Parts: sequence; C-alpha cells; structure tokens
Amino acid sequence: MKDAAPQQVHLADYAPYSFRVEEVRLTFRLAPRGTRVLSRIVFAPNPAAPPARTLFLHGENLTPVSTRIDGAAVEPRPAGSGIEVGVPEGRFTWEAEVEIDPAANTALEGLYLSHGMFCTQCEAEGFRKITYYPDRPDVMAPFHVRIESDLPVLLSNGNPADSGPGWAEWHDPWPKPAYLFALVAGDLRAHRDTFRTRSGNEIALNVWVRPGDEGRCAYAMDALKRSMRWDEETHGREYDLEVFNIVAVDDFNMGAMENKGLNIFNSRYVLASPETATDRDYEAIESIVAHEYFHNWTGNRITCRDWFQLCLKEGLTVFRDQQFSGDQRGHAVKRIDDVLALRARQFREDAGPLAHPVRPESFVEINNFYTATVYEKGAEVIGMLKRLVGEDGYRAALDLYFDRHDGQAATIEDWLTAFEEATGRDLAQFKLWYSQAGTPRVQVTETYENGTYRLTLSQRTPPTPGQPDKAPMVIPVAMGLLTKEGKELVPTTVLELTEGSQSWTFERLPARPVPSLLRGFSAPVILERETSAEERLALLAHDTDPFNRWEAGRALAKDTLTRMVSADAAPGRAFLDALSRLAADDTLDPAFRALALRLPGQDDMAQTLHASGIVPDPQRIWEATRALQEEIARHLEAVLARLHDEMATPGPYTPDAPAAGRRALRAQALELLTRIDGGARAGALFEAADNMTETLAALGPLIEAGVAGGALAAFEERWRHDRLVMDKWFALQVAHAAPDEAAATAERLTGHPLFDWKNPNRFRAVLGALGMNAAGFHHASGAGYAMLADWLVRLDPLNPQTAARMTTLYETWPRYDADRQQMMRAALQRIAAAPGLSRDTGEMVSRILG
Repeated sequence: MKDAAPQQVHLADYAPYSFRVEEVRLTFRLAPRGTRVLSRIVFAPNPAAPPARTLFLHGENLTPVSTRIDGAAVEPRPAGSGIEVGVPEGRFTWEAEVEIDPAANTALEGLYLSHGMFCTQCEAEGFRKITYYPDRPDVMAPFHVRIESDLPVLLSNGNPADSGPGWAEWHDPWPKPAYLFALVAGDLRAHRDTFRTRSGNEIALNVWVRPGDEGRCAYAMDALKRSMRWDEETHGREYDLEVFNIVAVDDFNMGAMENKGLNIFNSRYVLASPETATDRDYEAIESIVAHEYFHNWTGNRITCRDWFQLCLKEGLTVFRDQQFSGDQRGHAVKRIDDVLALRARQFREDAGPLAHPVRPESFVEINNFYTATVYEKGAEVIGMLKRLVGEDGYRAALDLYFDRHDGQAATIEDWLTAFEEATGRDLAQFKLWYSQAGTPRVQVTETYENGTYRLTLSQRTPPTPGQPDKAPMVIPVAMGLLTKEGKELVPTTVLELTEGSQSWTFERLPARPVPSLLRGFSAPVILERETSAEERLALLAHDTDPFNRWEAGRALAKDTLTRMVSADAAPGRAFLDALSRLAADDTLDPAFRALALRLPGQDDMAQTLHASGIVPDPQRIWEATRALQEEIARHLEAVLARLHDEMATPGPYTPDAPAAGRRALRAQALELLTRIDGGARAGALFEAADNMTETLAALGPLIEAGVAGGALAAFEERWRHDRLVMDKWFALQVAHAAPDEAAATAERLTGHPLFDWKNPNRFRAVLGALGMNAAGFHHASGAGYAMLADWLVRLDPLNPQTAARMTTLYETWPRYDADRQQMMRAALQRIAAAPGLSRDTGEMVSRILG
C-alpha cells in the first residue's frame, strides 16, 4: 500500500530528471507468487538538468534480490517512494533483480493476476510496483522485453522480436514513458485481421480474449479499423508498428489503457454480441476503442511532461473520439449525449468541494485527478479552441504540434504556442480555461426597439476551493435569431465574450426576435436568462440548431418538474402538446426524439433546484418525475403506442446508428407506457426480445412496475455463467429499485453467490448503481450512505483506486437538508477514521469534507 501520509506535489516545483534513459531491457520470469523482474537500464547525464551524482529510482512493494552499477554490486538506501544510490560520472548501466507477488496485487496496479492471466496497469504510477525505475512521464526510452513462462501467449509493447518454447521477446523502438509499458501472459485466443495504411504498410491486428469469447470480438475489431482509417483521413496520422494488439481483461479499474501497441481493455468494452450487449455497449466499445487508438499520437508519440499536463493528452483525445463518433453516428445526437454526460459529472464536480482546474496546480494522489474536469471539460476546451480558430487553423496548428513535439513530453504551453504560431492569435486569456476552476455563468439581458435588438452578455465564475476570485474568460457564444414562427433572421454567428460584460447590436429586424443562444453548446457555461414558456415552445418547435431545440424542451421539462416539486402544480397542456407533436414528427431522427422524450435525471433536478435556492428533496423529485411520466404517457398514449409498434426493427439485429435510434425511441415509448399499462407491453417484449437492448428495455420498466420477479429469475437462469451480462442483472435491480427499497436491494445482492466485491465491475454494478439511484441513495433513513461507507472501508485496503473514485458519490452533500448533510458527513468521517486508510481515499474524503 502507498504511504498514506499526505504529501502535496506542486506544478510549480517541476524540475527535469537528472538523467536520460538510453535503453531499457527487462526480463520477466513469471510466477503467480514470485515473479522475478531483471532490469538493465542505460543512463546518461541529462544536459537539461543540473549535474547529479545521486540516482533516484521509484519503487514500491518490491523485494530486492540484487542491484549493480556497471557490473559492481551496490547498496541503495531508501528514499521517499523509492531508493537512492551514488553513481559515477557520465554514462552508466544500472542492473537490478527484484521479486514481486502478482497474485497478492489486489490494487490492480503494476503486474497482477486476473483469473490466471498476468496483466499490467501502469498509468499513472504503477510501473514502480514492477521494478526500480524513474517512473515519471518525461523519462522516455525504447524498451526490449523478454517474457519467460509456460503460458501460451506472451505479449508486450512494440513488435515481436523473437520467441521459442517458454519465452518471447518484444522490442518497442519508439521512446515511451514507463506508464505506457504493458505485459500480458495467459491462455488466450485471437480474433485476427489486418489493416493496410495509406503508405502501404500492412499491420497485423489482434483482439485477444479468453477461450469461448472469440465470437464477441468482431465489433471491436471493426471499430479499430474504422478508427485507424479515420485518423489517417482526418489528421494524417498513420500507425507506426507492425502489430496492434488489444487484450480483454476481466479485472480492471478503468475502461481501457493505451499502452503502445498493446492496449489493455476492461472486457466490457471489447466483448459484444446482440444477445449479450446493448446498443449503448456497442457505442461505448466504438468510442473507447477509438479513444485508445487515437492516443497513439495524442498521448504516446507525444506524451505529457508531468501529470499536471494530463488534460493535454486526455482532453485532446476525448475531443478526437467525440468527433469520430459524431462522424460515425451523427453529430447532433452525439453532442446532446456529450453535454448530458458533462453536466451530470463535470458540472456537478465544478459545483462542489472537488472543483479543480482542467490543469490542477497540486495533488496528493494523481489517480484522483482522472476526473470529468480533466477529460470532458478538457475536451470542451479543445472544442472551443477549434471554434475560435476555424477548421483550417485547427488543422494547421495540430500539424505543427505533431511535427514539433513528436517523441517529446509536452506541456499545455507547448500546445497553445503551436496554435498561436499557426493562427497568429493571442491565447493568453484563453489559457485561463486551464487554470481557473468552476463553471462560468453567462447572464443575458436584451432590449428591442424600432427594429434594433441589443444583446448584452455578462460573465462571472463563482468561487471554488482555493480560488475565490476569477478573471473574465474567453467564451465563444454561438447564436442565431429567429422569428416566433421559426424563420431565421440571423444565422449562426459566434460572439466572443472576453470582458465582464459586452453588448452586440442587430439592426433592421422586422419583429422582436427569439434568440437561440449557445448553439451546439459552444462553451461549457451556464446561461442565466429570463425566458418565457412561449419562447421555449417556439425554439422546441422551430430552432434550426438541434442542440438548442432539445435544450428548449429540456428547460420546459425542468420548469414543469420544479413547479410539481415545489407547488404540486400540474404540467401545462402546452408543454404536453409540444412533446406530442415532436414525438409524432417522423421527419426527425428517432434517436433525437428519444432524447427529447427523456425527462431530466433526478440528480440533475436536485442540482437545478439547489441552484435556484430550493433545498432539494430526493423523494419529492422521484415522485414528481413519476407523476410527470404518467401525465406524458396519458397525453401521448396514442402516439407512444404507435411508436412502440412502428419502431420495432425488422430482421436480424444490427448495431448501426439508424437501428439503434429506432430501438431507443421504442424503449422510451415503452418506459412511458408502462406507467399506465402496468407492464403488459414490457412483459410481452421481454418474452419476445432477441437482443439484449430490448431485453433490458423491458426489464427495467418491469422492475419499476413491481412485476419483474419471474423475468429476473429467468434472466439469471439463462445468463448466470456470463460475467458481463450478470453485471447488468445486478445493476438493473438496484438502479430501478424504489427509494425505500434501494439500499435493501443492494444489501441483498451483496449476499448473492455471484457477487465478487473484489472485481471492480461487479462492485460498481451494485454499489455504484446504488449511488446513481438518487432517491434511493439519498433516502431519508440514511441507509444508502451507511451501506456505501461500510463497503468502501472494506474495499480500500484491497483496491484504493476504485474505493477513492466511489467516494465522489458523497460530493453533493452540501446541497441537501441538514439531516442528510449530517448523515453524509458522518459516513465520510467514518471512512476517514478507518485504520490504514490509503492515500487515494484519504485525499478524496478530506477534499469532500472540506
């Protein structure tokens, strides 16, 4: 376990490492309880750093066997998170042999065992659990790896160099930091294919899985090939090795890892068949395969100088995978999905005690900064930059960045300098997006007189922990002006808000316009504007911008729910009629209509009420949501019934976007209809469904209707031997449980024979689902708070990373009433008081408590 003593690391303290690494040669003699790792590393003085005669190497949980410099035995001394030893002047060779225990590595960092398979996870600081090394991203070197084992498949980074009975060697010619090192050894089967680059190089492609899973790899392979072609065509980036390997691993803390040439994936983001995976699973596989492949250039060929620059590789790569998915599935729906995720995770982060800049200034545990702010807000910053400089400027700057920094460890300053030089634009103020935390608020005021419309935008960013005062940002506000009938008076124009307050004038307009502001969600901000229901109805009916059309309906739904929660008001007929017209409009994309019919999430409503000065009551929000769903179902019954029947997809299942959109609209119609038919349609669909998407679309409403007992038993009987499908079975029951039953349901499922709490996927399927059931987790009894705390205290000694990340389920405690606040704080304090609490979880709890 890591030292739990909090030690802040600061960006301002960065200094280059004293030595360059010229070559790394590693030998692994694999054994579950006693793997030997032999390292031979050639060091030379770093001319960019002051001369040093002491070598510092990171190392954790290592049993040293021998250490030598230039062939002579040496005795290093402990130093912080590693060792120190005196070294000669000039070039020298370090050699070490250490022993590690993969079978005991339940933290799933470094080299560990997953059901008999050896695998690694080295980002961010896992390599130091494998051998002594300068485990920092700015130390880059080529690696040569030898693996000795009687297991049939032995994989590492780069190209295969040689092999024989019981051994294999791999050589990665591209210099890389240690966090990109990977090794996999096990009894695996390959789904094989090839890809020819535009330069004519043929690349061998393999997706490696456990025996029996070979039939569920085709979509991941297809996504990989489409990603490779897209990156060539869109950014001119070709793949640069002879082979590209993906391995599916059951026990994995994250989604996937971009190790050079050997991507290791959580198996849920590789394995898919119509019977076992949903449309959402297919979309996630496509997106994550693309994301990890795109890292080959934005993360591997150019990596980050230090972990404070994490957003440099992650924000840029998220933006690239979003653009890819938009090209594959449609940008309008993709943008709405991305904003829903941003608001659900990142806006919540910005509004609470865990708020931090896209590039933090300090940290205790870097694993705690793999956050929505770094990833999703980091991507939004890239999107704003592209909008400001234009398509051509963006491509020119990106090409300059690739050409200038290939093979280097770069910084945000390097990234922005490339844009300044390529476009001639001063980005000093724009850089504030990387250093200021919080979600800016943009207040809108307007006047109209004699054909002249004057729009004034004012910005402020609320205080966040450690940042009470904020400077004005550069905020691109895409906007248009419409008539009430939908005629576009001013097409999409980008206004650049750079001051505290600015005004723009539009003249010779025939009537007072309806403004369509922040089109395409052009900046991650919150608009504050007094808007009438009539204006929102006009935008919902006529806006030419799909995002703002959806946003208008979302705002009407929030207004309706707010009135229902706070004043027991009935939903207005105009809103219901508008929804009916939109749902019935067959000229609209079914996926878009499905999103428009989905009500705001309960956590989203809690934050909306809190921002309006209303203390949210999760029970009341749940009741109001169900009541509004019932009203919509009754008002739209005929339309919904028609959609349920007509959106059935004929023929065999296909995961393409049009078919998935039809199923999404059918599922949304079914969810609403179940509120009034008691589950009759859902029961019929469950019996008839031939794919997992429709099976779960039926099972969720059946659970909420209280008539799922037989269906749940049948599902378990059929799928109990499929680990990924059973994750869905566990999660669905908790996610759809009534508020007063959620904690008890989760508790019951933790006693199920198939509940493996040491597996991150299964743990998240139950405890994570409890946290996502807003009314259940925040039930007035406090049972959800107490149960989660019990399990996090139990998990932390074995897997600190997963435990720490799940503490974020408590981050919204300041928004609730005094009783809930007290119970959540008590749960957090109990976690904080746990003996031997990890550095990971300790930092998170202290930040949440404030």
